[in-house]
Amino acid sequence: MESTLIIDDGQALPVTEVGNGTQPVVLVHGWTCNRKHWQPLLDSAPDGTRLIAVDLPGHGDARDVTLPAWTVTAQARALVAALDGIDNPVLVGHSMGGAVVLEAARLKPVKAVVLVDTFVIPYGDLDEDTARQIETPFQENFASGIANLVANNAGPDLSGPARQSLESDMAAARQEAILPLWSDLLRWSPEAAFSDIQCPIHAINGDLVGDAARARCAPHVTEWLQPGTWHFPQMEQPGIFAHTLAKVLMACD
Repeated sequence: MESTLIIDDGQALPVTEVGNGTQPVVLVHGWTCNRKHWQPLLDSAPDGTRLIAVDLPGHGDARDVTLPAWTVTAQARALVAALDGIDNPVLVGHSMGGAVVLEAARLKPVKAVVLVDTFVIPYGDLDEDTARQIETPFQENFASGIANLVANNAGPDLSGPARQSLESDMAAARQEAILPLWSDLLRWSPEAAFSDIQCPIHAINGDLVGDAARARCAPHVTEWLQPGTWHFPQMEQPGIFAHTLAKVLMACD
């Protein structure tokens, strides 16, 4: 089912919803991605769940939604506003979406947070020179930067039209919103969220998350590994991902 969730000033975030279970599970995409990148999971929704995939401002069908600032925190506030009336959700965030749901969980009571390959970049541990090195290629040539990101982060299981569609979608994101958001994300730290959040935090990680990031998260996060996947486990091995997420949701009960 396609619908929208209102944030403010009449603006709305498009959502795709499947399942008639009692537990809402909100799916939040990564930087420059959109809700359709959850489609393989939507096609095999775990039993008893209500999956709600949302486009964040500046992305997908919400590319023209405006925010007072293009930051992780502003994205989280928009998400929380959209979820008004949806009680006790599980928030699932892929990549940057993990940062957004962590910040959202500081603002709204949630049942659990599930991070999907969020710390493939060790957020909170980047010095300024490293952050600038990562963001500069996108500022100089956005399309080229996206092409390199997909080449270096999408595994061999994501190939052909699916890979081309992913790259095209990411390159179509709204640059005047996306680039400042990228800059903010690279300087974001999870420490305040780890300190404030009282609900369980889980992570489904592929092979690219490094040991240092795992060590940083270990005191706060229960990790579930999906070996053989890179940065897009929900697209690369959707059946295995759906099975893993189902186990995580059971652990949250």
